[in-house]
Amino acid sequence: MIAKIKITKSEKVILIFLIILGVFTFTSLIILKNKCLFIKNYNPNDIKFDKPENIVILNAECGNVVIELYPNISPNAVKRFKKLIKLGAYNNAAFHRVIEGKLIQAGDLEFGKRENLDYGKVGSGKSGLGLIKSEIDTDFKYKKGSVGLARTFELDTEDSQFFIILQDEPLFEGEYTPVGKVLYGLEVLETIKFVPKFHIVPRPDFINSFRILN
Repeated sequence: MIAKIKITKSEKVILIFLIILGVFTFTSLIILKNKCLFIKNYNPNDIKFDKPENIVILNAECGNVVIELYPNISPNAVKRFKKLIKLGAYNNAAFHRVIEGKLIQAGDLEFGKRENLDYGKVGSGKSGLGLIKSEIDTDFKYKKGSVGLARTFELDTEDSQFFIILQDEPLFEGEYTPVGKVLYGLEVLETIKFVPKFHIVPRPDFINSFRILN
């Protein structure tokens, strides 16, 4: 006859703790492996817009980012932005500059594309369409989700690169040309890969596609 092994109360507590720890670890691994798990993917076809011709859809790894453009504020900048989108120029462009919780930047069409990413030059590339003049609007408030055109330290050097801010940035007001604002999907952008203390991201995330809704 086999004697039953009695488990003490402390051993039961340890066993329960190990089970809970195992479940937590397993769940954490699943979440870490799939950063898009709790991100809502917005379908723009299910949303009614007053001016669909000014709505553009950026698709990244975790879903769609719906952006409204402001041609009434920056007509030339929006015209350039739309032209590049229609050409498919932003497809497969890297989110090459990412500051955690603050800003993401993409749109280097010369050195920042998936097929020819150049870490030594990314951020300095051109579109081939030439530079455009800055359209600074001192009344535009750079609130979380605002989209603007990137430039060098000098005015009138905007081209194809753009940024989206992940927090309010009052210091940007009167400094950068605004082109629009994120309406839906800001949480998608918050999953974009970043590297602490580094602005240029090695093995970055990419724009899958960029299109005009209408």
